[in-house]
Amino acid sequence: MLDAVHPPEPSAPAPPQVPPARTPGAQGLAIIVAVVIVAALYYGREVLMPVTLAVLLSFVLSPLVELLRRVWLGRILSVALAVVLALAIILGLGTAIGTQVAQLAKNVPQYQTTIERKIATLRDVTVKKLSDTIQSVSHEFAPAQKPAETAPAAAGGGMQTQEQKPVPVVVTEPGLSALQIGEKVLTPILNPLATTGIILVVTIFTLLQKEDLRDRAIRLFGSSDLERTTVALDDAARRLSRYFLTQLGMNTGFGVIVAVGLYFIGVPNPVLWGVLGALLRFIPYIGSWIAALLPIALAAAVAPGWSMAIWTAALYIVTEVTLGQAVEPLVYGHTTGLSPIAVIIAAIFWTWVWGPIGLIISTPLTLCLVLLGRYVEHLEFLDVLLGDRPALTPVESFYQRLLAGDPDAVEEQAERHLNDLPLSSYYDEVALKGLQLAAIDVARGALNASKVDTLKEAIKELVAELDAYEDDEPTEAEERQTVAGPTADQKGLPKASPPAGADRGDLPPEWQGEAPVLCIAGRGPLDEAASAMLAQLLGKHGLGARTVPHDAVSRSHIAGLDTGGVAMVCVSYLDISGNPAH
Repeated sequence: MLDAVHPPEPSAPAPPQVPPARTPGAQGLAIIVAVVIVAALYYGREVLMPVTLAVLLSFVLSPLVELLRRVWLGRILSVALAVVLALAIILGLGTAIGTQVAQLAKNVPQYQTTIERKIATLRDVTVKKLSDTIQSVSHEFAPAQKPAETAPAAAGGGMQTQEQKPVPVVVTEPGLSALQIGEKVLTPILNPLATTGIILVVTIFTLLQKEDLRDRAIRLFGSSDLERTTVALDDAARRLSRYFLTQLGMNTGFGVIVAVGLYFIGVPNPVLWGVLGALLRFIPYIGSWIAALLPIALAAAVAPGWSMAIWTAALYIVTEVTLGQAVEPLVYGHTTGLSPIAVIIAAIFWTWVWGPIGLIISTPLTLCLVLLGRYVEHLEFLDVLLGDRPALTPVESFYQRLLAGDPDAVEEQAERHLNDLPLSSYYDEVALKGLQLAAIDVARGALNASKVDTLKEAIKELVAELDAYEDDEPTEAEERQTVAGPTADQKGLPKASPPAGADRGDLPPEWQGEAPVLCIAGRGPLDEAASAMLAQLLGKHGLGARTVPHDAVSRSHIAGLDTGGVAMVCVSYLDISGNPAH
């Protein structure tokens, strides 16, 4: 007997499942660390700013300390003399600025009168004439209007009540005590003095403990590879010191030129504007133009005409353009190793974090971060974000430009490399390796037929455009050095000497024909481009060559292949992962 089958009773709903808490991944952890670092920089600026200035000052004074040590003055005495000299220069500049500002303040009312007179003249000449023109035009188009009737004066003037004048109320503050007066006087002075004291103390101990600090940095960042870490730290310190000294020298030269020029032009207080120009030029890109505003305005206020202001503006323009476009590229080696957009963003960031001091030292701080990224593997992202070297290698950039359908960019890249490399090295180190990447993508089906045809046409045009270049080592090759170290182009492209050209008269008879070399392309869709490059290079070295496609050597067509005068056959095959037995 079978039991009756009863439907199952509805079970109670299961409680909601709460997903377990997940630990933040690498990306979330990086964001948290970045937020913590920014918060620490912002809220700890009262301590971090003097320490950072002291470290940067130690980089500037380190060459001077080493020079004094070479004359047997000892470490302590050398550090003391270097710090005293730096302090004397800073105090001298501060005294000069204060004196010049005091002298300028005496003549401000006179300059204000001249400016007001010029503004009034401009208003009379431009604004009044413009208003008269607009009024005359409006009268031409406006309809005639009847004169408004004047309403009779209201009677009963005697009934108006005379308004009562308010009684003035004078609030007097009690006299300040001696303690309050001292607090008001000393408070603005104590803060700068305390900051200066911190900078001096940290600078002295940094210079005295230079080797110890270096050893501790080696312990933290690279104790497993002492040789590489030591070389990296020494090279970074040398580059930073050279950059700071060079920038200080360039800005000082700018200030001296401006001060002398303003003196001969007749602008008052030229020393003040020279010092401010040297200091403000530490601000990237806009510092010189900010420094030029006040002297130009003062020149307009001093002279009744505009010639002094025009000469002052011309002085700043000529000086800045000459230093920025002619002198600095020779001194710095074309670039500091920083991306221009990174310099601007860094200036905005450090200004927000540390105010005007952050704006002035933003470029040195950014350069320090780039150096860390180039020598510390885990911080390489800093070099990618802030440095000026390409994010892609030359081979990757070559292939990416081809994929993007931008043959002009490929040709520009080739022309840049051919300033430092012979044509054979460019083909070998960039073009062929880029074509190998394309061949791999074709083999795995990542590129369709139309895309492959586009790549073939772009390579064909590139080879034709580069036919004007000889395969010789450039005689005036200028390496692109940066303060922050070698670029990716310098690391990825070795200097290779081209083979010597051949003289047909010295060759065996079978090699003296028009095309003794036959270049045969493999089965790959891009192998013909490699054959074309080889034939072009052989022709530049005195060996005639001709290319044939792979179909010309197939079983059905090889009988008709013309091999007359051929002494060598070269097969070009890009797909190194395949089987070239056929």
